[in-house]
Amino acid sequence: MKWRSLEESAAGSDTRPLREIFAERKERIAKYVPAATLELHARVVADLKAQGLATNSLAAGAKAPAFTLPDHAGRPISSAQLLGRGRLVLCFFRGRWDPFCCGQMEAMNRILPQIEQAGASLAAISPQTVKQSFFMVDQQRLRFPLLSDSENRVARQYQLVYRVPDEQREIYHRAFVNLPFINGTESWELPIPGTYILDRDGSVLFASANEDYTQRPEPAEILERLQSC
Repeated sequence: MKWRSLEESAAGSDTRPLREIFAERKERIAKYVPAATLELHARVVADLKAQGLATNSLAAGAKAPAFTLPDHAGRPISSAQLLGRGRLVLCFFRGRWDPFCCGQMEAMNRILPQIEQAGASLAAISPQTVKQSFFMVDQQRLRFPLLSDSENRVARQYQLVYRVPDEQREIYHRAFVNLPFINGTESWELPIPGTYILDRDGSVLFASANEDYTQRPEPAEILERLQSC
């Protein structure tokens, strides 16, 4: 189970804005996914927006919770360890089964040298198992750690977690997206996508969360924020 990466499907590196890459993926998905399925996904997003999930998530100015999570090789990585190197760009994503998550991770991978030049590091957190994260790092050629947040314990502290509705579960089942297997838990919970910049003391300098999984911050915006804060 894998969304074919842009780097594998075309020669060279796709440097288009993330919104253009996502628009192309949405157009491709719309050709093969029934309209009723797309409408249900849209309803779930609208319901989450009505609940104000992103609005109530961890905001700029807050203190980020400390954590220790296994990376894609099973090694424990702590937030203190990451922040000891400087500021931290932290991305919460749903999993390797999501083409938009794959697109975001590839885009962030491309700007990793600029992130490091700005005196920061990059890590990403998802509820998927260590094995799934290992596959993603290998297949997407990622050069930063993917951390496995079992049962969304850290994402819950960022107030990003929601329970997948029963109707949507059925759709995932039909599409062979087996979240209990992928995440190693029967909870059927996911985080909404969230991107943060943390200062060395753990304070949140920048926060962007969105119930719409097809909307993520542009890598250029992340770099601009790093250079200005």
